[in-house]
Amino acid sequence: MPPRPGPGTHGPVDMKAFDKKTMKRLLAYLGAYKFSFAVVIVCIIAAAITSVLGMTYLETIIDDHIKPMLLQSSTDFSGLLLVIAQMAAVFMVSIIANLVQGLLMARVGQGVQTTIRNEMFSHMQRLPIRYFDTHTFGDVMSHYTNDVDTLRQMLSQSIPQTLSSLVTIVSVFVTMLVTSPLLTLFVMLTMFIMMQATKSIGGNSAKYFKAQQKSIGSLNGYIEEMISGQKVVKVFCHEDKTKEEFDRRNKELQDSGTKANIYANILMPIMMNLGNLQYVLVAMLGGALAVVTKESFITLGGITVFLHLSKSFTRPVSQISQQINSIIMAMAGADRIFKLLDEPVEQDEGYVTLVNARELPDGTLTESEKRTGLWAWKHPHHDGSVTYTRLTGDVRMFEVDFAYVEGKTVLHDVSLYAKPGQKIAFVGATGAGKTTITNLINRFYDIADGKIRYDGININKIKKPDLRRSLGVVLQDVNLFTGTVMDNIRYGKLDATDEECIEAAKLANAHDFITRLPQGYQTVLSGDGSGLSQGQRQLLSIARAAVADPPVMILDEATSSIDTRTEAIVQQGMDRLMKDRTVFVIAHRLSTVQDAQAIMVLDHGRIIERGTHEDLIAQKGTYYQLYTGAFELE
Repeated sequence: MPPRPGPGTHGPVDMKAFDKKTMKRLLAYLGAYKFSFAVVIVCIIAAAITSVLGMTYLETIIDDHIKPMLLQSSTDFSGLLLVIAQMAAVFMVSIIANLVQGLLMARVGQGVQTTIRNEMFSHMQRLPIRYFDTHTFGDVMSHYTNDVDTLRQMLSQSIPQTLSSLVTIVSVFVTMLVTSPLLTLFVMLTMFIMMQATKSIGGNSAKYFKAQQKSIGSLNGYIEEMISGQKVVKVFCHEDKTKEEFDRRNKELQDSGTKANIYANILMPIMMNLGNLQYVLVAMLGGALAVVTKESFITLGGITVFLHLSKSFTRPVSQISQQINSIIMAMAGADRIFKLLDEPVEQDEGYVTLVNARELPDGTLTESEKRTGLWAWKHPHHDGSVTYTRLTGDVRMFEVDFAYVEGKTVLHDVSLYAKPGQKIAFVGATGAGKTTITNLINRFYDIADGKIRYDGININKIKKPDLRRSLGVVLQDVNLFTGTVMDNIRYGKLDATDEECIEAAKLANAHDFITRLPQGYQTVLSGDGSGLSQGQRQLLSIARAAVADPPVMILDEATSSIDTRTEAIVQQGMDRLMKDRTVFVIAHRLSTVQDAQAIMVLDHGRIIERGTHEDLIAQKGTYYQLYTGAFELE
């Protein structure tokens, strides 16, 4: 198998290089919600402007009503109440606008989140096996959890709040400038100091939030591996060693998370205290100007409004500073998501397809052959003609070389042939190249040099889905899905009837144990069939392959993890499955391959011996030594 990196392994990322590009791609997802987002922007602008406009009524209330009433001892509140009612109406518009934009952005955020998850999952179905061989499942899962959730928070909260803050800053600045240009200049000087603090702290925060996202992926990957391998951990008493490694990764996450949140958490208090200091200084300076100029420069009401405006000016700046951290986290998550979405999908240049015999032109097959439901390869040619080749399961390899990583060849000059109905066995130590050969037959990987022909057709010309539909695979590690036993068998052929699934189970020797389950074929399995024995799970895997009824079968050490008694039952099922099919068998137990028409002995990616069991025993080479126990497979 190709080399597999540690969980969460990613290359270095240049924040400056991807920020604009990543943000542009993110905003493109809002295209489906143009109207809603337009309404949100209108509401944000309306809420910000009306909020500032409402403050300006304080000057009228104080200067035109409260102060004259105090000086004249008047008790006429009619004018004051009218202004207060107008002020309340303006603030009510702001409240309604905020409510509408909050509801719409929640819907938009969830919609974008759903779209991104759908895109990721759809894209993953098209990725080559190589991607999953080189990325841990826990790290892949973190894209769907942590990374997507940070995007949702940014779209539904951070972006609206940032836009609102920007509009508020502009409207407040214009109002302050109208109220007092001199005090506005003073506020700008203090704001420059606050912005420099934000820039310095925010830059450090960005670096550590990136490290935090990477550490989360690494830790999730490790947890997933340890949970799935918990029995192995306990068998070898590696609990302490596992805990040490977990502590190391957890400590990395703690360190990066602590540093990221230290900078994030100190930013708000610093900004708030600088804002409070600014408030005091503006009050002192405004009061002095009012006294010295006898309110000709600024009135008492004007000072009150300006103080509220200055507070409203620093608050959105602080909010922007706070949202920067959320946006940085979301950008880090988005970068990881887009790396997944940018992974090259599995290429397929094939044009030869698999068709049912009933679909062939008259005269291609006899009527009796058509009734059997045989399959054939439909091969279009450059001159416009089409030929049909009956699917028989003839597989041949010619001088095949292959490397998972460029420069490190794992298969050297491999040539073999498997005629229809023959059983070909691969024997050799771990890493000899047995599974690699089968991975090339179904084109999980493409060869570097040489040719592979299937029924005389170069497999590169056959569409991958059609090629794989003609191949059945029974693996050592069985994957069962949540659902009934019947559903798991039907996974091999989604349109199979219940009767076909039952016949496949009988063929696989699984029918007897299934009927003893609480609800028989309708028994619901969960947790990868954890309630079944390894042998029972393997029988279901064989039944799944049987219902697909492919002409070629690949059995990858299908009985290596079960006991001898169960192996006999499973072997009976496999023998029935292998009948009249071309079969490639990978086995550690040589007793299971003695009846093979050809046994290939591999060593370091080369076929060093080939022949029947009797031929190889007579040669007294590597196979003979393995069979007699002089050598052992590792």
